[in-house]
Amino acid sequence: MHSLVDWSRVDHVLLDMDGTLLDLAFDNHFWRELVPQRYAQRHGISLESALEHLVPQFRAKQGTLDWYCLDYWTDVTQVDIAALKEEIRHRIAPLQGSEEFLRWLHESGRKVWLATNAHGRSWRLKLEHTGFSRWFDRVICAHDFGAPKEDPRFWQRVMIAHPFEPERVLFADDSLPVLRAAREYGIGQIVAIRHPDSTQPRREIAEFTSVDRLADLLPAA
Repeated sequence: MHSLVDWSRVDHVLLDMDGTLLDLAFDNHFWRELVPQRYAQRHGISLESALEHLVPQFRAKQGTLDWYCLDYWTDVTQVDIAALKEEIRHRIAPLQGSEEFLRWLHESGRKVWLATNAHGRSWRLKLEHTGFSRWFDRVICAHDFGAPKEDPRFWQRVMIAHPFEPERVLFADDSLPVLRAAREYGIGQIVAIRHPDSTQPRREIAEFTSVDRLADLLPAA
């Protein structure tokens, strides 16, 4: 057996949160089921009508910072999105092996950064709930840089604020558009997560080195 990562060429590890460290089942349930339900209740309409209103708006904003902004969707839906996440925080769960991987990284002495598109109230809630905040040297939030990770400007602005050597970075994410932007910027080693939602089938990914779980990247014993 051999490692999928050349750890001798890794100084910084940048990790996505939702679908990489944490089970994307939480977010899929939240946006696909709970938000439409509460929107329907709030506006006195059927669930079918709520979906007809919301789904086109969701699709129109994918890949933009608004898609990840709780304040934006609170304004659109008139539902307190951040409070709704708090309400179901018990459903937030790590993907299997995430903490094992984070612990190993911490003990290895490498710099470990969270790189997320999640809104501040979302990533803080999830790190608090899981206790994962102790494993990170820095949180890189796209909202602080005015561009999502899919946008080349994200990487350019992060480099200015927190300089690093791109070729000595390992970056893991479940989003192919995000991974493509990282590759275009010159990030040295890139890994895709094949099974971000434990309730859904794993995906086949040929474009990048891919694993089901982060723990699959640990050096072979």
